[in-house]
Amino acid sequence: MSIGNHSGTVRSSLARLMCACVAIGALVTATVEEVWAAPPSFLAFESGPVRPMALSPDGTRLYAVNTPDGVLEVFLVDGWGINYSHSVPVGQEPVAVAARSTTEVWVVNHLSDSVSIVDPEAGRVTRTLLVGDEPRDIVFAGPADVRAFVTTAHRGQHRVDPSIAAVPGAGDPQLTTEGIGRADVWVFDATSLGTTLGGTPIRIVTVFGDTPRALARSVDGTKVWVAIHHSGNRTTALNRGLVCDGFNQTIGCTIAPSVDSPGGVPGPSQNFEGFQAPEVGVIVQQGGDDVWRDVLGRVWDTGGVGPHVRFDLPDLDVFEIDTTTLAQSAAHASVGTSIFNMTVNPVNGNLYVSNTDSQNLTQFEGPGTTGGSTVQGHLAEARITVIDGTTVSPRHLNKHIDYDVLAGDPGFDATAKDHSLAIPLEMVVSADGSTLYVAAFGSSKVGVFPTAGLEADTFDPTTLSANYIDVTGGGPGGLLLDEANDRLFVYTRFDNGISMIRLSTGLELVHWNFANQEPATVVDGRPFLYDAQISSANGETSCASCHVFGDLDHIGWDLGNPDDILASNPMSILFPPPLFVPPGLNGVGILDVFHPMKGPMTTQTLRGMQNGGAMHWRGDRSNGFFGLAAADEDMAFRNFIVAFEGLLGRASLLPEADMQTFADFALSLTLPPNPVRPLDNQLPAGAAAGRAFYLGTPVDGLLTCNDCHSLDASQGFFGGGTFATFEGGTQIVKVPHLRNAYTKVGMFGMLAGIGLGPAETGDQVRGFGYLKNGSIDTLFRFVSANGFVFPSEVDRRNSEAFMLQFDNDLAPIVGQQVTLDSTNGVVVGPRIDLMIARANAAFTSLLLDGITTECELAVKGTVGGETRGWVRLGGGMFQADDDPSQTSLLSDGALRALATSEGPLTYSCVAPGSGVRVGINRDLDVVLDGLDNCPGHPNDSQTDTDMDGLGDACDLTPTPEPGLGTGLAVGLMALGGISWRHSSRHSLPQRVRGSRDAGRADRSPR
Repeated sequence: MSIGNHSGTVRSSLARLMCACVAIGALVTATVEEVWAAPPSFLAFESGPVRPMALSPDGTRLYAVNTPDGVLEVFLVDGWGINYSHSVPVGQEPVAVAARSTTEVWVVNHLSDSVSIVDPEAGRVTRTLLVGDEPRDIVFAGPADVRAFVTTAHRGQHRVDPSIAAVPGAGDPQLTTEGIGRADVWVFDATSLGTTLGGTPIRIVTVFGDTPRALARSVDGTKVWVAIHHSGNRTTALNRGLVCDGFNQTIGCTIAPSVDSPGGVPGPSQNFEGFQAPEVGVIVQQGGDDVWRDVLGRVWDTGGVGPHVRFDLPDLDVFEIDTTTLAQSAAHASVGTSIFNMTVNPVNGNLYVSNTDSQNLTQFEGPGTTGGSTVQGHLAEARITVIDGTTVSPRHLNKHIDYDVLAGDPGFDATAKDHSLAIPLEMVVSADGSTLYVAAFGSSKVGVFPTAGLEADTFDPTTLSANYIDVTGGGPGGLLLDEANDRLFVYTRFDNGISMIRLSTGLELVHWNFANQEPATVVDGRPFLYDAQISSANGETSCASCHVFGDLDHIGWDLGNPDDILASNPMSILFPPPLFVPPGLNGVGILDVFHPMKGPMTTQTLRGMQNGGAMHWRGDRSNGFFGLAAADEDMAFRNFIVAFEGLLGRASLLPEADMQTFADFALSLTLPPNPVRPLDNQLPAGAAAGRAFYLGTPVDGLLTCNDCHSLDASQGFFGGGTFATFEGGTQIVKVPHLRNAYTKVGMFGMLAGIGLGPAETGDQVRGFGYLKNGSIDTLFRFVSANGFVFPSEVDRRNSEAFMLQFDNDLAPIVGQQVTLDSTNGVVVGPRIDLMIARANAAFTSLLLDGITTECELAVKGTVGGETRGWVRLGGGMFQADDDPSQTSLLSDGALRALATSEGPLTYSCVAPGSGVRVGINRDLDVVLDGLDNCPGHPNDSQTDTDMDGLGDACDLTPTPEPGLGTGLAVGLMALGGISWRHSSRHSLPQRVRGSRDAGRADRSPR
């Protein structure tokens, strides 16, 4: 069957389709499944929703990102509700969408580092813009609202692409240069995108923060605000060498000439058993007076910077940009630690910022009996901060919680969680400015606040919570208001769906799920990361309080537990101390033990743990609730079960079956490709020399870097492994991986050696860097430690360059995409050539089941108005989604020619194993998308009981609004309004499907 003759009439015949399924079933099994059988067909990156829904300017369409499926879902909207129309394939991990007009929608693709410009009527991408690393949000503002603002990290391959070398702000991200902002905003003129490979921005605006997330615009469009996702809270860790020995809280000491310290570790010096604690560092915080103090209030430095801390942390969280001049016009500090979303009150112009405020200056988990303090159930407070002009006013959403009374203590209020909201994300404000709605991602609720009470901080959560809106699905991460029709749309990430709420009653009218190809292990396990109702007795705290969207919060914590016991260490210690064990090692002078008091340590990512063995910086989860396992990451993760009580403040242990479900989810999370390494996977000269040095030159006696930080992709080791080592510290630690070293750039100015450090470096964007406690500011400083011998500074710089571009489970090309049209072949052709070359390049990854290639190439477009897909086979030909027998394969040239005859084609390099799913068989059943009557949901039988051309797998029974009664609900459905179905038969635009839908008038919107 040729592409040109592939008509909708042919596919609308159920009988013919079923015959085709029977005839080709065996062949599909032998060909399609063979392509994707070895590597996993789906990888979980756990990108957090930012702006997941948008309405068209005329209010007739609702757009929603389907993050795991990489598509934009399009709904028709009328007074009755929403009616699914079609899906448009975009980039990988879309997290935000904005409608510029009724004919143009922009989608931000977090993993693909791209923005898809979509023609929603034609159902296809017309242009792909390439931007910096991990874009998150988009708004239109400026003169005539034609300027598009996109947030990205201050890194990424396209940032240094020669095609945009002349753009102000583009170029070298200066990862090793102090005092550089690490947050970018790419600004495009939507009416003049240029003819370069990925579009030509007007400017890349860099602000002085660490990774941006949310955007908001003023009502008149003259201002855009940028929020820093990982903004920190002015805390940093002092290396133990700067802290007096002996745990004395009041008597200071002289560390070195002109370096006096106020005392030792705050203590206590022993755990409840009487075992001496190890000497460790201290977390300090810079106050509004610029003085650095620890948890005891002891002063370490005054006047901003000093011998202990050689930098300032201004903690600038929200930046204001003039949309005409693109200059920064204001900056606001101390808004929050982890910032999520922003919205503007349309009446008074105040800015509302959802965030959490971390309590990492407080020490210890556990009951707090011996240590005198604990963060149990009080890791991060959920807040909305109000910015009124220059006034910044944080508002704690759960101020009813009494943190001094722990779960299980007499007087604990078990009803507190009924009034709590966790992880506040997107917000919307009513048109009259009186009411704010906030999606509480960790509570399955939408908070409803009078803005006057929020601004004045007069609201009472115990009474206001009666108006909070419960939603099914879990993980509300996006909101859309439709006040004219008395409804609120809520995007739910746990189950990948949308709820429609009646505003006047607060009741859910219907819940609709997108097609979702995530494995059950991912869907079932996700709530245990985020849901504070499951995790904590007060309903505010979850694992995601620190592991934000499964990743980092980029700060350090002292989460030892003086009320816990000394435990044995079953791990293999690769390089034990020579001849004798130092008296203070692990506190007690014993080699193979874990002391329950470990000092400050930075949060580690949950991504990429599949082959990591023991967990925590010391590997101390190798010994725990479920037993000892020196190299078993599954048991190590399950041993975190005790943290639900001791850290999160749950009233009891999580059921063991639930902990296994959580472990299965967490161990599926994947690190993204390295955004600093070139797309062709060829290291630049300096980094290549650094890699050779890393692998082959001894730096520690006879040992190379690789002897400790093992690089062996076949075993899933990327700088780490499953063993511990002694490196002259006070504790045995596990060797950590190096794959995400590039995310820790931004702290500069610690002492290189006591009294011998660099000059003061001024303002920096981060307070935590490298090493277990984050006290080492740069990788260059790390490889300059006294224990290492490098022949020259050049070798150190080359090694630093390599570690910033370290090997990974996924090649740099994974996720990258570009759109070919009838005019840009000369510019885009070389990028497609590169994708093909990388799809041919051999690649080793244990995650991807061994030896594979760097990527698989999937192509999406439209032919004859129909959404179509192709995947590149091993022989170089492309298989279409209506060609299961592979009898009409297309050559590279023939496929490219379709961009001229049929319209734009978007090429995407996807992870090995997912090419078939992304390109031609979305649900991975036995019927390819081009022949499938329900391509989003597995339905091998293609059963269509009501003969409407839509498979039964896509039909959905309505959930009536409480009080309506089923009869009335069905009657309303018969009148038309809400289409109770999961997806269209072939994801077609309404204008194309019209002839085939003529017999279904009862399901069409009025």
